[in-house]
Amino acid sequence: MKAKMKMNMKNILLVDDEANMRHMLRALLSRRGYQVEEAASGEAALTLVAERVFDAILCDVKMPGVGGLEFLRRAKEQLAATTVIMMSAYGNIELAVEAMREGAYDFIAKPFQPDEIILTLKKAEERENLRRENQRLRDELLQAMDGKNATFSSLIGASESMRKLVALAEKIAPYNAAVLITGESGTGKELIAQGIHAASPRRDKAIVSVNCASIPEHLLESEFFGHRKGAFTGADRDRKGLFEEAMGGSLFLDEIAELPLNLQGKLLRVLQENEVRPLGSTRTRKVDARIIAATSKNLVQMRDQGLFREDLFYRLNVMGINVPPLRDRKEDIPMLCAFFLQKFNRLFTTDVESISPEAMRRLQAYDWPGNVRELENVIQRGMVLAEGHALEHVAVPERRIARQNDDDSENLSLKEARKKLEARLIARALARVKGNRSKAAILLEISYPSLLEKIKSHRIEVPENPGD
Repeated sequence: MKAKMKMNMKNILLVDDEANMRHMLRALLSRRGYQVEEAASGEAALTLVAERVFDAILCDVKMPGVGGLEFLRRAKEQLAATTVIMMSAYGNIELAVEAMREGAYDFIAKPFQPDEIILTLKKAEERENLRRENQRLRDELLQAMDGKNATFSSLIGASESMRKLVALAEKIAPYNAAVLITGESGTGKELIAQGIHAASPRRDKAIVSVNCASIPEHLLESEFFGHRKGAFTGADRDRKGLFEEAMGGSLFLDEIAELPLNLQGKLLRVLQENEVRPLGSTRTRKVDARIIAATSKNLVQMRDQGLFREDLFYRLNVMGINVPPLRDRKEDIPMLCAFFLQKFNRLFTTDVESISPEAMRRLQAYDWPGNVRELENVIQRGMVLAEGHALEHVAVPERRIARQNDDDSENLSLKEARKKLEARLIARALARVKGNRSKAAILLEISYPSLLEKIKSHRIEVPENPGD
């Protein structure tokens, strides 16, 4: 048996027992630059595919002896890298569909127009190119992760900025110093915190994560430090706080900038003295948790404005990591997309193999204000709606620039402009969620009490929502 060899990209095998059909197709395809080989039967086709690899096969369904369906079944291993297009008479459509279940790419009903054949081959060739591009991205993804500390393997990207970030996180991880992770929302700050914990000597203990913006202000102290039974209405038992739950491990404080000033002072004392006093208790308890904090806000600016304690800032910012936004590392987008395709194919049991060139161009042209999280949501939405093996359409939002009216152009006060923008965004968020304040707070990425305060100060009319 001859050794298998890969022919050029336009190498076609015609399998049909009708000589006139083979002659017509050979003439059509040869004019378009395809190299054509013929087989007058399924048996002859089996011999040919055992000897060489074809880019595509046009195969009739109904033939004497070995028919198209039997050919597919018997040559399944040899056809793994070949696109098979079945041809069927009108009465055999069901049989052709069954052949597609056996691995055929598509079928064309006889009689057909010449352009149908060429168009189907072009689509198959494009799909194959997309499949290969996706495989290349997967290989790059594995190569980028090869040698990287497995604890940071969830940080996808081969850009220079991501390599430097991972190297810094790996260097920081073994030490017990506090870490402050800064970066825009959606850049993956929590993944970095988890990687630092997993690469540290504390890896055998838990990392306890809390979003400081998600806890009502009146419950913050109890959540952080715990309480004794009877400390307040509803405290029907003793409860450990977050510091005690993270004993021996790490405590990840996400959106640390949302902590009110009075709790910032209490948090500072805990970090200085390594002990907490639960609400309702007269005794302190020793705690031992590494602090990893994160924020999407400018803490330096907040410190200068008196909104964040300077002493706490320096206590947290012993080791600082800044996560670059996705718009500054767009070369990582194809690799991120390949990762999300794999992730959601497993989750949804779908078979979306690749992203079309046009869709990828749109993804790389967008600035991604929501960063990797927004990209993930766009890919997820696209895969749910995808109809084939390639993701053709991505719902990338159109960026709009809001224009102030002529009356506002004379007012150069940043303070007033900030108030107007804040009020407008809050009103828009409330309208989107039909007045649900809890959901609006999540959209705006602020705490629920902060939202209520801003609604009151801006005198914003809230749409009626009995379920809020």
